[in-house]
Amino acid sequence: MTDVLSDEALIEAARVSKAWPFQEAQKLLKRYPHGKPGGQVLFETGYGPSGLPHIGTFQEVLRTTLVRRAYETLTGGAPTRLVAFSDDMDGLRKVPENVPNPELLTANLGKPLTRIPDPFGKFESFAHHNNAMLRDFLDRFGFEYEFVSASERYNSGAFDTALSEVLKHYDVIMGVMLPTLREERRKTYSPVLPVSPKSGVVLQVPVEVLDPATGMIRFADSDGTVIEQSVFGGQAKLQWKVDWAMRWYALGVDYEMCGKDLTDSVTQSGKIVQILGGRKPEGLIYELFLDENGEKISKSKGNGLTIEQWLTYGTEESLAFYLFRDPKSAKQLHVGVIPKAVDEYWQFRGNLAEQPVDKQLGNPVWHLLRVNGDGAGAGDALPVTFSLLLNLVGVLGAEATAEQVWSYLGNYAAEATPEAYPDLAELVRAALATNRDFIAPTLVRRPPTANEAEALRALDTFLNIAGPDVTAEELQNAVYEIGKNEDYGFETLRDWFRALYETLLGSSQGPRMGSFIALYGVPETRKLIAEALQASH
Repeated sequence: MTDVLSDEALIEAARVSKAWPFQEAQKLLKRYPHGKPGGQVLFETGYGPSGLPHIGTFQEVLRTTLVRRAYETLTGGAPTRLVAFSDDMDGLRKVPENVPNPELLTANLGKPLTRIPDPFGKFESFAHHNNAMLRDFLDRFGFEYEFVSASERYNSGAFDTALSEVLKHYDVIMGVMLPTLREERRKTYSPVLPVSPKSGVVLQVPVEVLDPATGMIRFADSDGTVIEQSVFGGQAKLQWKVDWAMRWYALGVDYEMCGKDLTDSVTQSGKIVQILGGRKPEGLIYELFLDENGEKISKSKGNGLTIEQWLTYGTEESLAFYLFRDPKSAKQLHVGVIPKAVDEYWQFRGNLAEQPVDKQLGNPVWHLLRVNGDGAGAGDALPVTFSLLLNLVGVLGAEATAEQVWSYLGNYAAEATPEAYPDLAELVRAALATNRDFIAPTLVRRPPTANEAEALRALDTFLNIAGPDVTAEELQNAVYEIGKNEDYGFETLRDWFRALYETLLGSSQGPRMGSFIALYGVPETRKLIAEALQASH
């Protein structure tokens, strides 16, 4: 096993690592070569509470945390904070489809989310409900963060100083924003969105700045009444790009990543935060998710994959592993990518402990084990792969049970029990769900051709004389030798393997047959062969 590195050696290795979290963390080292003066480096993620948390929420908090941990490694433990910021002062633009009492929301369209009754009847507002869901969601995965509410900051006056700066530089900010807008939009655009004192709606109207020091502005309410009121104390909020910049300025945000769809927002908000006297945070612009057809995922289309679906057919670790890889490349997000992600995660985890340090720091699992822990778990391995489990439950059928699977696992690993292998128990659960919903309905065994039948008889003959201690490797070698025998007429070994998969398992793809036979059992495999040969008559 690789020796434990000293802190100095680890820092030195991290400084030259090409792993993307370290590359991102290097930006912060350049930002603060001697450490951040008088405070913690602040990482931020944003959340729009007009809907429930989703897989995009998870990936942004996860990836930001990966950079945070990488920075802590590079600096030998410099203090950091992660803020999960909720944009709950936003006005509700449309009624979500997946909430009860839609008429309640319809009656409050346009109002700040924290000033709209909770349609679920559990919290003081719709935003408070969704914020609670966000915190429960992040706590479920053990993330370390501080929750910050936009409404709380606006209402308490914590943003008043920053709002005054926005009013002081109102014309300059307009100079940044107006060229980016359509001509029609320019006529009504204002960086400041006053809250109507009559209707409580967040207004999209032109405003006139009267006094930046007191926050006083003048505007026409929706009924035409001219109103003079302060922007302080929650009586107004800012347009999105200006709001983002103001938040960076007010909180002192040092790092925030976002999706490719916000590239222009990063540009404009970066200019505005400098106008306010702040500094644009470092950050990563990541690619967006695609569905299995390569199309952009849309909430309205419902062509994506929810985090609940991933955790039904896979595991939290496999999801984190999938999201770690190549954040600047678009990722397809559908059930079909899960099995490979599960097996690759465990392959990388099993390799980690024996790798030299430069390979360890490039191993996704090194980073993932440190998201919410101390790195424990390196070198762990499971007795079977997820793909092998899927093949096993496929043969057992849609009604397969966990007890059946564990009885077969006993053929492969001594004392295999859910208690001894809790991680494997999670894979058994996921394999049964995947088989029930996706595999079993599609499996169709075809009868073997004449030459395939002869090869199956040869395999059956070998299995008949194989002793009880025959190993998976010996079984695999026997399968190879039969496939290479010219008497059976296979042009390539791939043709033989495909024949095994299609006649015995009902699928065009499958596992190493030696491993499968060892897991499923020699007598049971002989029964599969007998059924296939019977079907050939």
